Order: sequence, then C-alpha cells, then structure tokens
Amino acid sequence: MSAERLSIAQVTPFPRSAPNEVNDFVKGVSEELERRGHEVVVVDSGNRVKKLLGSTPFDIVHVHDPFAPSVSSAALRHSFSLNVATFHAPQERVLSTYVARPLVEIFFGRLDARTVVSPATGELLERYFPGPYELIEAAGTSRDWAQVAAELEAIYRRLVARRHDPTGNPEARRRIAERPLIEVDLHMHTDHSPDCATPVEVLLETARDRGLGAIAITDHNEVSGALEARRVAEEMGDIKVIVAEEVKTAEQGEVIGLFLEEKIPRGMTMAETIAEIRRQGGLVYVPHPFDRFHSVPDYEHLLDIVEEIDVLEVFNPRVALTAFNEEAERFASKYRIVPGAGSDSHVAQGLGSVRVRIHDFEGPEEFLEAMRDADITRKHKNLVYVQALKLLQTTGRPKAPKRSVTDAKPVRGGRPRKRRSASKS
Repeated sequence: MSAERLSIAQVTPFPRSAPNEVNDFVKGVSEELERRGHEVVVVDSGNRVKKLLGSTPFDIVHVHDPFAPSVSSAALRHSFSLNVATFHAPQERVLSTYVARPLVEIFFGRLDARTVVSPATGELLERYFPGPYELIEAAGTSRDWAQVAAELEAIYRRLVARRHDPTGNPEARRRIAERPLIEVDLHMHTDHSPDCATPVEVLLETARDRGLGAIAITDHNEVSGALEARRVAEEMGDIKVIVAEEVKTAEQGEVIGLFLEEKIPRGMTMAETIAEIRRQGGLVYVPHPFDRFHSVPDYEHLLDIVEEIDVLEVFNPRVALTAFNEEAERFASKYRIVPGAGSDSHVAQGLGSVRVRIHDFEGPEEFLEAMRDADITRKHKNLVYVQALKLLQTTGRPKAPKRSVTDAKPVRGGRPRKRRSASKS
C-alpha cells in the first residue's frame, strides 16, 4: 500500500515574486513534495489566509519565519491543522522578541514541530523562544531539494501518525445509533470535593429537573461522591451517573478519569495516573486544557500524551477567557481527538450550562462512540453570579472531604423530565 498523500500549505511571508532565500526554499521544497505525490499550495502575502485555511482541510500548514506581523503569523492564527515552522535568518527581530513577544509566544505554542536552516538560527531562537528545533539545512553544494523534502516529509508523517483514528468502533456505533438521544454534562462536583458544598442528592435532583440523562461526577481526588451518586441514581431510575475523578498529578496538571471504580491517589506522574485509569478500564478526559488559571498540563505535556487522550474538553463555561476554549478546540481538531464539554459546576445553579447531546450508552466503549457524533450546546449563564455562589458556600469553611449547605434544596427551573423505569429491557 502506498504512503498516504498529504495536503500541505507552504506559507511564505513574502510575495512569491520576491527573490530571497525563503522563497527559494519554499519553491524547491514544494516542487519536490509534489513530485513525491503530495498536494501542495503555496500561500504568500497575496492570499486571503483566513478564508483559505478555513475552507481547505490541510494536513500540514508549514509556515516560514512566522513572526508578527506577517502572512505566516496570520496562518498560525487561523490554522486548525498540524503546524510546522521553519526559521531561516539568524537575526534578532526587535518587534517579535521584545514588543510583541507574549503574542508571538502564544502563536508559537501552536507549533507541532520547529525546524531551522542553520545552527546559528537555532541558537538565536532557543534564546528567546525555547523549544525543540530540528536542523533542516537548505539545498546547497552537498544537498539537493529532494533530500530537504524527504527530511520534511518524515517530520510531516511523524506528526500525522499521532492523529487519532476517527473511525473508532463501527460495530459499537451501529449498536447505539437507534437509541434515544440524551443530554449529558461531563464535569461537575459535589460536597466530596474540598471546594464544593453541593450535596449529592441536590446535584441529582437538579440534574434530573434540568433534563440531563447522564452526568459525570468528577470530584477532586475523590470518587466517594460519584459512587454515592450512582447508588442513589439507580434508585431514582431516570438518570445515569458516570463515576469519575479529577486527579491532580505531580507536576503536569489535572486529568479526569471516566468510568472508574476506585479512587486514584493524587501526586503521581501523568503517565502513572493514566496507567491507573486504564487499569480500571476507564477513559482519559483532559479538562480545561489551556486555561492558565487552572492547573493544566502545558502544551509540551499535552503533546507527550496526545495518543492517550480519549476526550478533550473544548468548552468549559468557567474558563475566564474565550481564547482558552478556542485553543482547546484547535488542539482537538488538529489531532482528531473526540471533543467534550462540561459545566465544571461547583454549585447546583451552574449545572447544565453546557450540554452534550449523544445517543444513550452503556459503558465506556459505547460512550466514546456516542461522543464521536455529539452535539455540544452552550446555555447562557451569569457566571459571575455562579462564581459568587461558590465563594459564599465554601469560603471560610475548613477543607474537608464533605461540607454541608444549610437547608440545601435542588435548583429548579429546568425542563421537567419523566422518570424512566429502572428495569432494563
């Protein structure tokens, strides 16, 4: 079987008619990549980058000298593809390294591979924008463009190989296709979390009142609340509880295990935590992955575990900046990771502020297949109000496995839902 044909955008910051080393590199590499069977589009300052990248699903967007302002930096801004950069001139750029450095760092954070054409360029870039830089020298007396293109193609294929297979399990998908649609919320807390005061019964009653068919209870470093909720929900008979835990790793942020039975201790490495999730037959769900106000894995750590992520949270209404959710959506898109969403509710009033509509499921395998065809809907919520309620309910109270709220009641106002029979067909 022949190797997969890739669609590649080569983005130069200069008009293609301008004679310079960058354009020579782009031209030489593009011609060789086309000879190798790939589809290559050269993008320069005369192209409408946003429209092109939004309408064409490129496998690779290869940007050259993506310093702001330029068409290359604009491509990084709008790309939802795997991004490769090549840095050419070993010269300091005052605007990018000093004035616009924070913005440039954000865009460089979207790079999945960085290459340089000389050791001097690599040393300069490492000084201002630390990261792994691979040396890909331009064609010259001892190298031709075929060699350069072959080395770049190897990088492209290495990245593409890390994308998830979107086909999943067709048999499981067929099995659930005829089942009714339900709405789920995949991220919430009870009073078994140290920063939440919502009793299990209140959470379940509120979830049922708001029309949710399933919820994932993701208490911090604890599964006791989720296990209790599952027991109560089975008696209620009309809402499904996914036992989950939001685990704090040693130095790589938080990760959620879905479909657990046992508590996972905090403080292990990310790899050890994921191994424990797998041992229990669970799924790996990464919450609020780019929210710098939460404990999150940084971009490099996400890349380390990209093959292990089952679901990536692309919308969390408690995230302070919209850009954080947008970065998560971008990451899920480029690596073809199943997207998820949850309210991250710490008070009952926030429950269901985002909903995921999926076919009903049994167990982790069917759940993951249901999520491949999910619709995520966002409900308007006054998050200032919700955050204030959280502070009022929890501030000043001792940190303990459980807390109580005086005269706690379920929150009404959602769509009433008929109870289903507890018996299974």
